[in-house]
Amino acid sequence: MTIKLTNAGKRFNRDWIFKQLSTEIFPGNTVAITGANGSGKSTLLQVISGNMAINEGKVEWQVDEKLVDEEKVHQHLSIAAPYLEVIEEMTATEFLQFHHQFKKLIPGISIEEILQIIGLQQAAHKQIRYYSSGMKQRVKLAQAFFSDVPLLLLDEPCTNLDATGIALYHKLVEDYTKGKTVIVSSNDEVEYAFCKRTLSIMDYK
Repeated sequence: MTIKLTNAGKRFNRDWIFKQLSTEIFPGNTVAITGANGSGKSTLLQVISGNMAINEGKVEWQVDEKLVDEEKVHQHLSIAAPYLEVIEEMTATEFLQFHHQFKKLIPGISIEEILQIIGLQQAAHKQIRYYSSGMKQRVKLAQAFFSDVPLLLLDEPCTNLDATGIALYHKLVEDYTKGKTVIVSSNDEVEYAFCKRTLSIMDYK
């Protein structure tokens, strides 16, 4: 997926989160959105996802050189973020099956294999509400990384992960992002060190 922002600006009331932001992110690019806590990284990621409108400028999305309507952008991306919750009454198996109804899994992998990869095979049939915060984060990462979509958005992806979980995150990046456009919103280099490009939101204040 190609994402193009032209003189994009977003404000809440009279406060500009960012303005005059022009950039183009090409298929297969890996980009880190950086900046201090509260600087608007997550807001920019929400704009890129099509989930939040801008106040000025333009955002365009293309897949196979064809423009994608803003209302259909969500069909072409997956996202993991602290503010997106899992359905805690479901088991991990049920949640991934439910998610699979809306986003196909990458070819050649089953839900059972996914749960084994993320280290939750022993808890596959336990309700998510009984999971630790780190286990819940693994489920969030699974639904994002294993969706068969061209754009992967990651907002503070190592939230609540211990050292083993962070190692898993790096393994998922290495094994399951080839050919995808990946955008990471973070101020922690551990989460975005693999990115080839950095976009500092502080440059657009």
